[in-house]
Amino acid sequence: MATQTHEFTVEMTCGGCSGAVSRVLTKKEGVEKFDIDLEGKKVFVTSSLSSEEILETLKKTGKATSYVGTKN
Repeated sequence: MATQTHEFTVEMTCGGCSGAVSRVLTKKEGVEKFDIDLEGKKVFVTSSLSSEEILETLKKTGKATSYVGTKN
């Protein structure tokens, strides 16, 4: 699958929340890079993984997470 940037909404309220997101994405094989927008409660993940795989990984943080779409 081609590399795409996926946008997710994650219910983050503090640095600890974004730290949890960072930890699970860093450990996930296939994630090339990611950007966390704490104020906007958005996470952008560049990966060849499917949006479902990334969503399941993000849900491991225990935060409410939803898939927004791909970013061009």
